[in-house]
Amino acid sequence: MKIDRLLSIVILLLNRPLIQAKELADMFEVSVRTIYRDVDSINTAGIPVVTYQGAGGGIGLMEGYRLDRNVLSERELADIFGALQSVSSYVGEGHHLLLEKISSVIPPSKLAAFRSKTTQMIVDISPWGQMGPLEERLSLLKEALEEEVVVTFEYISSEGRVSQRTIEPYTLVLKGQSWYLYGFCTDRRDFRLFKLLRMKALVKEQQHYTRQDLPLKELPWTDGWTEPQNLQAITLRFAPEGRHLAEEYFDSEELHPEDNGGYTLTVRYAENDWLLGFLLSFGPVLEVLAPEHIRRRLGELARDVAAKYAFSLPQPDSPR
Repeated sequence: MKIDRLLSIVILLLNRPLIQAKELADMFEVSVRTIYRDVDSINTAGIPVVTYQGAGGGIGLMEGYRLDRNVLSERELADIFGALQSVSSYVGEGHHLLLEKISSVIPPSKLAAFRSKTTQMIVDISPWGQMGPLEERLSLLKEALEEEVVVTFEYISSEGRVSQRTIEPYTLVLKGQSWYLYGFCTDRRDFRLFKLLRMKALVKEQQHYTRQDLPLKELPWTDGWTEPQNLQAITLRFAPEGRHLAEEYFDSEELHPEDNGGYTLTVRYAENDWLLGFLLSFGPVLEVLAPEHIRRRLGELARDVAAKYAFSLPQPDSPR
């Protein structure tokens, strides 16, 4: 991601008088052109980076410039460190260099306390097992974002429709447990959100685009669907044999024990296809008690599923 690369470059320049653009490009696995764009971004942020031409030249900070290491407190640095650790668990080795550089800013006498703070809470957002094709898509889209080039792919909508898309990528979004790409669709002439698992034949093209400013308060994954008025109260009952699932997916304080060893609870979710699939995933150990329309819809879906497998169910013996 660009922000941690910019911070890494600044820390490198603080510790080295000059560094070659090619060396930085190789270190961060980007193009020299991208490094010079990063230098412009750092200058814009108020840190004077100078490029020296000729033999023995390179990129360095203006002579006499020093970055106030007290601009961030140790607690703030620990929070940044923890956030980067969680991202590193999903996007590979690229962040480890930055994590080491942040640690190097901490005085040796305070390093033990700093490490204690950074291990008080660990967030690992990577899935169990291997990511497979999803990891390849993430890597390719990160490259397209860095190079500001368009991507093309086939997209399967939630209704099953397949379309060919050409997208100017802007943001990778991890929402819930799913990755999305937010970008400008050249066919629809508008911004769209795409689920990575629904992409096929993803290709990074050579065509460059000019990035626009994003209205951060109006992005589709920050809308009001989680506001109380948009959530549906749902009453659930877990059978005794489903206690372990109830305890794994719901807070223990939400669970109300029943005399038979099961649980009841009331939760609030946005009503959509994900909710129906989530409830069905518990199988026969879960019963939706209310509201009636969700209970009825689940019954319809369960009958449709049962009908698909009816031919393979053993038939009862014929009476003699």
